[in-house]
Amino acid sequence: MKILLLGKNGQVGWELQRALAPLGEMIALDRQNAAGLCGDLSNLDALRQTLRSLRPNIVVNAAAYTAVDKAESEPELAQLINAKAPALLAEEMHQLGGWLVHYSTDYVFDGSGNTPWQETDAVAPLNRYGHSKLLGEQAIQASGCQHLIFRTSWVYGAHGNNFAKTMLRLARERTELKVIDDQFGAPTGAELLADVTAHALRSAIALPQLAGLYQLTAGGETTWFDYARFVIEQARTLGETLAAQEIAPIPTSAYPTPAQRPHNSRLDTRKLRQSFGLHLPNWQDGVSRMLKEVTGKHA
Repeated sequence: MKILLLGKNGQVGWELQRALAPLGEMIALDRQNAAGLCGDLSNLDALRQTLRSLRPNIVVNAAAYTAVDKAESEPELAQLINAKAPALLAEEMHQLGGWLVHYSTDYVFDGSGNTPWQETDAVAPLNRYGHSKLLGEQAIQASGCQHLIFRTSWVYGAHGNNFAKTMLRLARERTELKVIDDQFGAPTGAELLADVTAHALRSAIALPQLAGLYQLTAGGETTWFDYARFVIEQARTLGETLAAQEIAPIPTSAYPTPAQRPHNSRLDTRKLRQSFGLHLPNWQDGVSRMLKEVTGKHA
């Protein structure tokens, strides 16, 4: 079994190198060319040549354009990386008779209401990033290739930049933090995403009828405000010295951004759990573990 992993140095790609290693021979690429191979999703011709040269059994695409606000002014680049490149990967894997694993986002929904979104709910992205990711999903589904698409949200990891690490840094520097308290979701660890991917891939290869679109987040829900508060409380428990004395909740309207953000990022994961026989741990478990890793401290 030959696995091509794209985006090896991202939060999820870093963990996938570990989780996928037992499944087969892995070629892991990032944007830099290596030994004549291209993992740059903005270079479609070179990407196609790489797939035709390697002829992998599985492609796991952990690369993406993720600069949500920048996508408002760079919609063509966002679509190239998030829609056209996945379409190419799907087309090539259909020809090879292999599998494509791809990651998408809660941003395909409009963020209304307070009920967790199901896979079958109507999509209506609020911003250019969400639109580009939706086009990628649709292209893969239309290609006829065997695929697993995982929609997720609020991703973090010990490797790379994320909200939890930003809050930790700001809490060391500032006495007061202001954090949005009217957006809801589930912080989801790259480690969990990688482990579930490996499990689901093994199952789907044995039972191809499991192919399709799934939603994958950690259990439970929170707001950015309560998430920040949890990070800071946990860090103090681990012995971190922090300057922050107060964390103030603010509405989304008090923190305008170029790209509109969804208020409701809750995703219903029942289909995934039932199809693959999985238990998804509460978000606090993974965040606590990550904080121990990044602070180098264990309570």
